[in-house]
Amino acid sequence: MNIKIATAACLALALAGCASSSRVMMGAARAPIDPAQVQVYPTAPPGSMEIAQIEATSAVGFGTQGQTDAALKRLKEEAAKLGANGVVVMGVGSGGAPAAVSVGAGSWGSSVGGGVGIGIPTTQKHAAGVAIWVPPGTPAQPVPTPVPAPTPEADR
Repeated sequence: MNIKIATAACLALALAGCASSSRVMMGAARAPIDPAQVQVYPTAPPGSMEIAQIEATSAVGFGTQGQTDAALKRLKEEAAKLGANGVVVMGVGSGGAPAAVSVGAGSWGSSVGGGVGIGIPTTQKHAAGVAIWVPPGTPAQPVPTPVPAPTPEADR
């Protein structure tokens, strides 16, 4: 087997295995639903019921928007497993000490050898929220819009 292919396969498996999720139950779970049906709320709508506190972590990567999206997707998937049709996102951020991925090259089986190594810092994104069940017919909450700051010309 080609050593480059084996190294790439091991690296891919190691990175893929780093995503995780956890939950702390606060109420009764319901029948699982499709994650596409889970809505994200800035605050819990009136009449909603809390099911669990949930956390999700993306796979190791390079701090991209894709990692944030992956962490939020995993949060919605975890909520859907509990039958929650909503999730109130409490926060998203990078956490922990960065891991490192090394890429190297060198010679094999000769009397003269050498190598080059490059360390690439990597991080994970963490998302935390509360899985909720929102009764059917509950009006959607408007997302608050920022009020524009007054301009100096308007004060004259």
